[in-house]
Amino acid sequence: MDPGDRARQLSELYDEVLGGVRVPGVPRPLEPRPLVAESWQRSLAASVDPELDGPPLVLPSELLESMREEHPLQAVLPILRATLTTIADEASHIMIVTDAQGLILWREGAADVRRQADRIALTEGAVWSEDAIGTNGMGTALATDQPVQIHSAEHLVRRIHAWTCAAAPVHDPDTGKVIGAVDVSGPLRTVHPAMMALVTAAAQLAEGQLRVRMAAADEQLRARNMRHLIALGDAPGALLTPSGRVLAVQPLAWLPDRLDISTGASRVELGDGREAVVEQLDEGYLLRIPGPVRRSCPQLRLRLLGPDAAALVGTREIALTLRRAEVLALLLLHPAGLTAEQLMLQLYGDEGNPATVRAEMHRLRSLLGAGVLDTKPYRIIADVSGDITDVQLALRRGDLAKALELYSGPLLGRSEAPALRVERDELDATLRRAVLDAADAELLWRFAQTPTGAEDLEVFEVLDRRLPAGDHRRAAVAARLDRLAG
Repeated sequence: MDPGDRARQLSELYDEVLGGVRVPGVPRPLEPRPLVAESWQRSLAASVDPELDGPPLVLPSELLESMREEHPLQAVLPILRATLTTIADEASHIMIVTDAQGLILWREGAADVRRQADRIALTEGAVWSEDAIGTNGMGTALATDQPVQIHSAEHLVRRIHAWTCAAAPVHDPDTGKVIGAVDVSGPLRTVHPAMMALVTAAAQLAEGQLRVRMAAADEQLRARNMRHLIALGDAPGALLTPSGRVLAVQPLAWLPDRLDISTGASRVELGDGREAVVEQLDEGYLLRIPGPVRRSCPQLRLRLLGPDAAALVGTREIALTLRRAEVLALLLLHPAGLTAEQLMLQLYGDEGNPATVRAEMHRLRSLLGAGVLDTKPYRIIADVSGDITDVQLALRRGDLAKALELYSGPLLGRSEAPALRVERDELDATLRRAVLDAADAELLWRFAQTPTGAEDLEVFEVLDRRLPAGDHRRAAVAARLDRLAG
């Protein structure tokens, strides 16, 4: 759609939804995108006035300068400039970099657009979080932890309707937390469909550069502090970064890949009943792990077949969203592990974003607890079992009765993940063929009661032939045949 036409349509929608204005005889506009509707709700709940004149906070230049110097995105500003500023300048846009709270740290690009941006306080030192100025590219990207594009009247504050913006969050490779956002904004007439892909790529490049810097810093920390670990001799211990990430362990012993070290703490729980002594170094920590080193392996059971996916960690049952169930299903089916890029391809195909996968894995590891998932690559390190792998094993052993007992429905039937669609179709087809070839009416009847078999015309045709003449189930089979054949 032409940007001007789209803006007019969005303006009608904005007036109707937020102002209660209905024009007689004019068809109702489209509903706001769910992402926009949810952002409006958050913004209004934060008491943001749609008629607001500008953001409520602009920092003085001297304070802004000190915040810039301390911010980790300062180190990757050259790569963001190389990726975005020239393109933004040529396209009458500006590049903006914020911190995690939506404070604009840097703004560069076309001079005339900067002057226009000054009129709405889209400038360095201004806070553009959702709770400060409502729905906008960088604020909403930070609130949702995903790339977003906000166009014209999708902004909550009316004064910004002449603008369009695309933004993507940037994550700390050490902790996985959002540390800021990259945004490209411009007047409505300059909107370009490639801007969303451009800022997403820029954010990924920035994260990649931060990972390179982190790896170099890790190596330097190891080189300077490994002597402390070596000095322990044969006693178990570990070397940690200042953020609690494990860099080196001796002797080979299980530890979570990160420990929460409180400031000034002398001891830390390891998550499996053990306790370690913490010694603070000039940079990072040395752990002394008393007693024998034994890993207490958590038990993980995954329910992935049928309507309700869940994980059982020990005796704790956790309901799973579809996306989390998809991730765990792929890791269960790939016990050697998958990288973020491999997970992305299997979940989304070529349209995915590794940063989204990393963020989901961070949340999933927190949900399941210590000792269940590992990184580099992502894999399940708990003692794991699952209904799908149990069914697959029973089929390989030829135990069709056991396979049917365990099979409660298709693998994550609502999933559109490419790799899981293949696994689901293969499992259903294998079980179906085995049942049809078994010449056992009882097994065939049991398969017909599953969600997969219940709508299978051939299954009921074969049942009709195999059930004895006086079997009370023949009437139900005939009725189902009539429905399926009709």
